[in-house]
Amino acid sequence: MASTSAAPAPAPEKYVPKSILITGAAGFIASHVANRLVRDHPSYRVLALDKLDYCASLSNLAPALASPNFRFVRGDVASADLVLHLLLGERVDTVMHFAAQTHVDNSFGNSLEFTKNNVIATHVLLEACRRAGPGAVRRFVHVSTDEVYGETDSDAAVGNHEASQLLPTNPYSATKAAAEMLVMAYARSYGLPAITTRGNNVYGPQQFPEKLVPKFILLAMRGGPLPVHGDGSHARSYLYCEDVAEAFDVVLHRGQIGSVYNIGTTRERRVIDVARHICGMFGLNPAEAIRTVSDRPFNDHRYFIDDQKLKALGWSERTPWEVGIKKTADWYIKHGNEWWGDVSGALLPHPRMLTPQQSFDSASMTNFDFN
Repeated sequence: MASTSAAPAPAPEKYVPKSILITGAAGFIASHVANRLVRDHPSYRVLALDKLDYCASLSNLAPALASPNFRFVRGDVASADLVLHLLLGERVDTVMHFAAQTHVDNSFGNSLEFTKNNVIATHVLLEACRRAGPGAVRRFVHVSTDEVYGETDSDAAVGNHEASQLLPTNPYSATKAAAEMLVMAYARSYGLPAITTRGNNVYGPQQFPEKLVPKFILLAMRGGPLPVHGDGSHARSYLYCEDVAEAFDVVLHRGQIGSVYNIGTTRERRVIDVARHICGMFGLNPAEAIRTVSDRPFNDHRYFIDDQKLKALGWSERTPWEVGIKKTADWYIKHGNEWWGDVSGALLPHPRMLTPQQSFDSASMTNFDFN
């Protein structure tokens, strides 16, 4: 008797880009993605756009800069004329939009800057893609965050999935949710072939030390203290940067237009446990080296996301915490004191680092005239 079971669904056809624009390419995650794409796909043309704000560095892109298929342009995503010129002049068919202000502490003190950089700049980029003409941009990968889901219940056994409600709780995550809505609107109204990702915390070499892991490592290198917000019980999931770069490689080539993909892990660590682990790596007594400080105005206690949809495309976390954190610490021991220059302001318990380099006219941030 013939089998009545349904045949398995065919694997999605692999998408092959020709010319990729990566925004925020000199930042932490985007630089790892850019370096990977240049290394593993030499037939692709990769164009990097970054205004080189305080947390970016051209040194992050050193491997890519050595390739003839890579070009770096210093400029602001919010510059309408520049972005449209690059899309048309470089015949860009793929956009990977990483550029954003991302540090929650900064967003409490400089929330309007986050609206400018995360919402308005995204709108300018979307409008440029529309003006480039139908079919010009064949894939638009928008990079968002798990924080748009808001706080996960402490007893939840299942993480937020891609269709979960967005309930952001701080100015940073609110601007990322707003940017997502603009991407969705352009997909619906203009047929923009968009894919959105929402990721857990990422750590690894080359991360600016306003973020938790590199901050604790640099402070531990100096003998402490390590400032922990509140009681340190807040739980986060951490992914190593190379695993995340691989995830974006998979999303770019195998992701389905119109889909959202969580990039995450179900392994969680409390902030206090991260601090204790790093103390142990540097021979510090946690009881002496860890110092509790005032909490944020609001600090989500937990982010927990479902990662099964991306795993179905063939991606999975490869790097255990113990391996990734050692690689990260080794890099900061070798490079961390000179990579960005003076980072003392970033090592404060509640940094306020929004001091962008004023080497170009940022007034174009509100210029939506493409004519």
